[in-house]
Amino acid sequence: MGLEDKLNNDGFFTSKINELIQWSRKNSLWPMPMGISCCAIEMMAAAAARFDISRFGSEVFRFSPRQSDIMIVAGTVTYKMAKVVRKIYDQMPDPKWVIAMGACTSSGGMYRTYSVVQGIDQFLPVDLYVAGCPPRPENLLNSLIIIQERIKNGEKQASELV
Repeated sequence: MGLEDKLNNDGFFTSKINELIQWSRKNSLWPMPMGISCCAIEMMAAAAARFDISRFGSEVFRFSPRQSDIMIVAGTVTYKMAKVVRKIYDQMPDPKWVIAMGACTSSGGMYRTYSVVQGIDQFLPVDLYVAGCPPRPENLLNSLIIIQERIKNGEKQASELV
């Protein structure tokens, strides 16, 4: 018996409010794109028709942190930029998740210099790391699926675990 049959027969259905909230969060992740360098091109490609990020309810890229619940940091982060990224993260409402996209974001990549942060986990709680230089759009879509499963299972985001 499907949802439509249940509503037509009984006019209502019962559920737990936590499950309803988790379902709505899972299916409407609005990303805050932090495209800092070349990984941003692959993040943009994930939103194109070929890869279609909208299948996962994440097609609404918000450039306002107050309307976002998942931050995708894509690219090389310098110490000067780290303060800005952290400020934007702090403005996002809870619950919020962070995806570190690419080798430079996760570990500084090939840039072993004084100005490049050697992993954004030094100043942000990261929920998921996406490997690659640059990572393929499919990797980003896979990370969204993993975050959705974590939300569905009621797992806490990294900022709650720290």
